[in-house]
Amino acid sequence: MRAKLVRIVVKSHFSTAIRTAISHCRREQEVALWEQGKLNGTYSFAHALPLSPDSLRASSQKVSESSHKDIYCREMVEPIGNQYVVARPVYSDLSFDEEHQKVHRYHKSILDHLRLCMSCTPQKAKKIALNFFPIISWLPAYRFKDWILSDIVSGISTGLVAVLQGLAFALLVNIPPGYGLYAAFFPVIMYFFFGTSRHISVGPFPVLSLMVGAAVLRVVPEQPTSNSTLTNNSSLLDQERVVVAASVTVLAGIIQLLLGIFRIGFVVIYLSQSLISGFTTAAAIHVVMSQLKFIFQLPIPGYNEPLGFVWILRDLFGHIRDTNIADLVTSLIILVIVFVVKELNERYKAKLPAPIPIELIVTVIAAGLSYGFNFEKKFNVAIIGNLEKGFQAPTAPDPHVLQSCLGDGFSIAIVGFAVAFSVAKVYSIKHDYPIDANQELIAFGVGNIFGGSFKGFAASTSLSRSGVQESTGGKTQIAGLLSAVVVMIVILAIGFLLEPLQKSVLSALALGNLKGMLMQFKEIGILWKKDRYDCLVWVVTFLAAILLGLDIGLAVGLGFELLTVIFRAQFPKCTLLANIGRKDIYRNRKDYTDIYEPEGVKIFRCPSPIFFANIDFFKEKLTAAVGFKPLRVLRKRNKALRKIRRMLKRGSFNFLSFIQKGFLCTASATNESDEELDNNHIEELDQPTYTKDLPIQIDWNSDLPPNIIVPRVNIHSLILDFTAVSFLDVSALRVLGETLKEFVRIDVDVYITGAHGERKERSLYNQYKWNSSQSGECGIVAYLLILVKSDF
Repeated sequence: MRAKLVRIVVKSHFSTAIRTAISHCRREQEVALWEQGKLNGTYSFAHALPLSPDSLRASSQKVSESSHKDIYCREMVEPIGNQYVVARPVYSDLSFDEEHQKVHRYHKSILDHLRLCMSCTPQKAKKIALNFFPIISWLPAYRFKDWILSDIVSGISTGLVAVLQGLAFALLVNIPPGYGLYAAFFPVIMYFFFGTSRHISVGPFPVLSLMVGAAVLRVVPEQPTSNSTLTNNSSLLDQERVVVAASVTVLAGIIQLLLGIFRIGFVVIYLSQSLISGFTTAAAIHVVMSQLKFIFQLPIPGYNEPLGFVWILRDLFGHIRDTNIADLVTSLIILVIVFVVKELNERYKAKLPAPIPIELIVTVIAAGLSYGFNFEKKFNVAIIGNLEKGFQAPTAPDPHVLQSCLGDGFSIAIVGFAVAFSVAKVYSIKHDYPIDANQELIAFGVGNIFGGSFKGFAASTSLSRSGVQESTGGKTQIAGLLSAVVVMIVILAIGFLLEPLQKSVLSALALGNLKGMLMQFKEIGILWKKDRYDCLVWVVTFLAAILLGLDIGLAVGLGFELLTVIFRAQFPKCTLLANIGRKDIYRNRKDYTDIYEPEGVKIFRCPSPIFFANIDFFKEKLTAAVGFKPLRVLRKRNKALRKIRRMLKRGSFNFLSFIQKGFLCTASATNESDEELDNNHIEELDQPTYTKDLPIQIDWNSDLPPNIIVPRVNIHSLILDFTAVSFLDVSALRVLGETLKEFVRIDVDVYITGAHGERKERSLYNQYKWNSSQSGECGIVAYLLILVKSDF
């Protein structure tokens, strides 16, 4: 019984597999080339750079001295100038593991993790306390003399911006502006104790405010029906909306708190940057639409339904003649001023000690002018009106609102956390300190529960407000606490000074903070050039959020994003690799001109996991890459052997001389058709070709008689680069095993490289072994991991 050399072998790198393939199938020819010094450095034992001619001849001399004429040299590392040469035996994974002992590692079971989770030690209790209350860690290390002045300046600046944004964003929630101050106060206090970021400014965020406002409009519409318990009294309507907004906020806070307690902060990874960008851009468009009624001061109802912006534009143009010119002119002037100054702040931020507080300046001027010239009576403009002093008594959320707004609460919780964590991560990287996603969920959850109980609305972080806090020198959340003190002063003492301020001014300030979001349209062109899948995610999320609403649009965008992930995994970009520049570097053969492909060797790379959903696609691409279907070739060969045996049995001497000497065949063909052969004992055609009983030796790639047609196989070795294949499931292993078996049966040796990972190796080793007793093979092939000993 003769044992053939490797038929299917797992190699550590495809360059090693190439050398093994050449040494196995073309050993004599390659050794001759090496001895003559005609083979370049591509197949030498050089890595990173090719061998020089002298070192190549020295290596070829070592090869020629080998008793088996095989490519082999002792383990050595020889530097040659700025090159290096690594010479070692060619290993399979099994032979490497036999020579080098592995370290046995104990992998914890589920019971071990549960036991560790349920255990309680003083060190663990201390760690939990420090994680749950991060203030215990950073406050004792606070450098008072170095940081306090910067935090004071930053806190005052941020607090003034927070007051104005709280009043402006309350209009997006469709509640009186004064309740926006509560949203700018209570979450900041809670984040001071529970948050892990030192630089973000917690409070109202326009996108989140708009999402809360959409839930408010659905529960308490602009024009209640006759069977509703609501009245047309505007104050009662406002109170109902305040309760709904507070209840939705508490619900979102509860969801965030539960996600943080159960350590599900990783959920944010499913919201990609493209999805968030497209969603926030669509939300910015919705914000613009919702503020048009305050800018034009028109009685336009809100629409929380698909194509709602179309109905808003319809009502806007229907009442365009009733526009309040004073509000419109004021809004346009403030918009122009805010955009110009913000552009100057961005352009000269390196030279300015602090950004110009343009919101505060225009607010003071607008409030003074409105009070001095009595705009309310002269021009009939809409103003903020009465701002109640002090805080509202805490109230419990409405159970009916909690039931009807569960989907809104979940969307608000996820979006609010995703936006805040993205901003916090930027500052943590910039200033080199860690943040904890799960603790951030807990901090925002507690803040929203606390703020909603005091009739505030959902809070996250504002990009512009956080930029003010960081750029004015804020070092820690002491600055955030001081900003909350400024808001508290406005609530308790000086809020009456803002009563004559026009609502159109607040709308203009809200739109002025949307510049960064609206500029995200530029990302479409960038994403199209870099990754078209991400570009499609951006566009689909944007269109869905615009046309279907923010809640449904977010769900559609997330679903489409997951579909793109499935599509990428199901249809990976499989490629054929080639040698580039005659170096030990292999890339996609279609991307370069200076390529070299070893004769009879194909290197096939799959860049994704192989599992049940893409194994058929993998098989299709593999057969397309090699240029033939191995099962079809095998069946054709077996059918040809049947004809040959019949001709030999009948004594067709001309046919025999054709096979032995290449003469023309004059014997008549058999009467059995290909169709009859295909349908007669098809299982026998799938078995390995057996030619030992023939008195002749058949070369399937040479010229055959005219009546025998067998596809030619122009390769002798197939190398599968599995470096990027992270796992293979059972279904994929089964199909892959059958496919590779077909290649081996037509004398194509298969080498698998990069099949690392203990779990993958164990599954490959245990899942498939070939039973030779039924297929004419001798011995057992330990599939994909050990040498194949066979007797075909």
